Amino acid sequence: MRRIYMDANATTPLLPEVLEAMRPFFIDSFGNASSIHQHGQHARAAVERAREQVAALLNCRPAEIVFTSGGTESDNTAIFGVLHPVDHLITSAIEHHAVLHSAHKAQERGIDVTFLPVSSSGVVDPFDVYRALKPNTKLISIMMANNETGVVQPVEQIGKIAAEAEVAFHTDAVQAAGKIPIDVKAIGCHLLSISGHKLHAPQGIGILYVCRGTRFEPLFFGGAHERQRRAGTENVPGIVGLGKAAEIARASLTDGTDDRIGVLRDHLEQGLLSNIEECGINGAGQPRVPNTTNLYFDHLEGEALVIALDLKGLAVSGGSACSSGSTEPSHVLKAMGLPLARSRASLRFSLTRQNTDADIDYALELVPAAVARLRELSPIYKKHLAEATAK
Repeated sequence: MRRIYMDANATTPLLPEVLEAMRPFFIDSFGNASSIHQHGQHARAAVERAREQVAALLNCRPAEIVFTSGGTESDNTAIFGVLHPVDHLITSAIEHHAVLHSAHKAQERGIDVTFLPVSSSGVVDPFDVYRALKPNTKLISIMMANNETGVVQPVEQIGKIAAEAEVAFHTDAVQAAGKIPIDVKAIGCHLLSISGHKLHAPQGIGILYVCRGTRFEPLFFGGAHERQRRAGTENVPGIVGLGKAAEIARASLTDGTDDRIGVLRDHLEQGLLSNIEECGINGAGQPRVPNTTNLYFDHLEGEALVIALDLKGLAVSGGSACSSGSTEPSHVLKAMGLPLARSRASLRFSLTRQNTDADIDYALELVPAAVARLRELSPIYKKHLAEATAK
């Protein structure tokens, strides 16, 4: 059976170039980057080269890059490394659970938290950020691009508000990195999170950008790794892979790769909207990362559609992979004001750089047929047709 993967926002396949860059550091160049002999110094040189590659993607100094185990650790470090009891945190209702759950835990530890609403199209209003400021506000944490809808948030405007208020600003850029340009200087953020496996690097590696002069306390204690900001022996193969992936991602922003992905996404959207009734885009009309679309298919259960498509060889998702198996509707779509039934009928399609025109054409054959079949079986849809006929 032909299989097509359109769930890049959950994870991406390792690129062959990334694997080749990593390969020597599993066997031959296995040294500990903290050792002073040649094995160790070869590993250290590779780590610092990767630091430079990631820094180039973000337009920052290499010394401002801290390697972590991934986006969750980076988000947690940004929050718990800056905040203390009686401090105030401003975040939004659509953040990834790595931030949301950290914010709830922070509340249990005596930290005041404001959860901002979003518009019906999933955008945080910068003026709401401004109005939420308090004398004890120490951190603003607003994501750069939403993992479910792909909607890009006005982080530069929020960065200016944070600067004027002299408040630290963190942005979760896990779903933005490699898809849209990121310039930490233009954004004005003090902290920024990236996860490697969202941009064709391996799972288990990420970074936290920490602007020079930003004070925070590390979560881990041990050796003096990462300039005493993150204890633990460096994951050299993973770091090398992330560096190579960052280099490729930076090139893709100017070589037409991301534009091509955006064209594929738009073709997919247009084909589905024109062939399926009572279907629409969540977050339509807003800037979005080029690979992501979140669509609703009224009168069916999204989970059933995910399974039906998977059985035909197409991998998509109902939202965040971190919430897979949850019986609760998407907190993102709920915050956008979608009715419960529509939230449950929504699917996310997120393309990788490896998707092709043929993949889109195949999806445009499978999805309308699967939707029609599920609606035929759906008591919800039968009731809808009966009511429509009665009118």
